[in-house]
Amino acid sequence: MQIHISMEDRVPIYRQIVKQIKYLRASGRLEPGEEMPTIRGLAEQLRVNPNTVARAYLELEKDGVVTKRHGTGTFVSDLGSPLDRREKMKILTERADTLLAEAEQLNIEFDAVIDLLRVRREEMHVRVGK
Repeated sequence: MQIHISMEDRVPIYRQIVKQIKYLRASGRLEPGEEMPTIRGLAEQLRVNPNTVARAYLELEKDGVVTKRHGTGTFVSDLGSPLDRREKMKILTERADTLLAEAEQLNIEFDAVIDLLRVRREEMHVRVGK
């Protein structure tokens, strides 16, 4: 599981972990039933305090993204998160905002951005064979 923490980011580290795990779940990179790294293991990987990871896991559990199984570990929820659709839309909204801001800075018209997205989608479907 690839999570990247930025110490310069104003977002607390535990929130960065939560956000990225929700993204991994919403994108299908974390499958239902998949075992999560241990708190200590993820803390060592990220070089953060284990309490930070524990706090992130607790929030993810409250949101229904993960479940704890006493004595065996933490797992991606089999039920899926009730936030999946909302999280996906939030991720896309953030990326759309970034794309639109960059297009505006480059003086690219909105219609050209839409045309670009259509072309990219078609090229993706050709590569995937859809």
